[in-house]
Amino acid sequence: MGKILIIGAGGQLGQCLKTVAERRGITDIVFPAEAEANILNQPGLESLLQEEQPAFVINCAAYTAVDKAEDEVDLAKAVNETGAANLALACASNQATLIHVSTDFVFEGNVVKLLSENDEANPINVYGQTKLDGEKAVVALINEHFILRTSWLYSEYANNFVKTMLKLGAEREELNIIADQVGTPTYAIDLAHAIFDIIESGSTQYGVYHYSNEGVTSWFDFAKAIFDISHTTVKANPIPGSAYPTKAVRPAFSVMDKSKIKSTFNITIPYWRDSLVKCIEKLKENN
Repeated sequence: MGKILIIGAGGQLGQCLKTVAERRGITDIVFPAEAEANILNQPGLESLLQEEQPAFVINCAAYTAVDKAEDEVDLAKAVNETGAANLALACASNQATLIHVSTDFVFEGNVVKLLSENDEANPINVYGQTKLDGEKAVVALINEHFILRTSWLYSEYANNFVKTMLKLGAEREELNIIADQVGTPTYAIDLAHAIFDIIESGSTQYGVYHYSNEGVTSWFDFAKAIFDISHTTVKANPIPGSAYPTKAVRPAFSVMDKSKIKSTFNITIPYWRDSLVKCIEKLKENN
């Protein structure tokens, strides 16, 4: 399989990759600190890859503050596009395969249909545009790449929707949750397993793939499931997105078709609510 190098090791997916690597007995894996693996430092990346000589590099580093990106355009662009390009160049010059994580937000999300990898990407916010530009940079600069688009990522690590709902649900009697944005939650532990499945397959079927958990839900129904599973007694009210305006516009429907990744790598994908149960159990254990 060869050595694996994680960029963005301290983030949510980076921490999940570490947990899953331990569970799977993967030991030839490196989790450098951010100072050592700054994707805005091209010479530093070159030095790191020359020293470690990884067979695979997984890029979990990203600017993900969707609303702040509308104001911090240059920073979002630097991390999500220039950073991806820097890493692709370093991987290409050091014969490493790049696994780059992207997002469902590359889609406009204005049509109710399962989105395939061949559907036109047309982002409607700065974050989505910078992630799409990052994908394009990877495709242009390195042939040996897997781009994995995912959605609504959560886990027991870092800040995410599940942990926010559990916190607010414990503090308040009533919460208003947007009900007209539809997608699929993804347990980052499941995504980490899928990434290792791709590596262990030895496949060279490079390109763009979609990965989220199975099923479809709205943010309101996702929150209701969180409260039901965790026995949190808070009143949840469904509201339209127009009642809670945000700086960045979100796709109304961004459910991705996963048939390509399932058939190519023989991956079985868990249903979103089953994975949510596992995450909430882990959070209870940790507390």
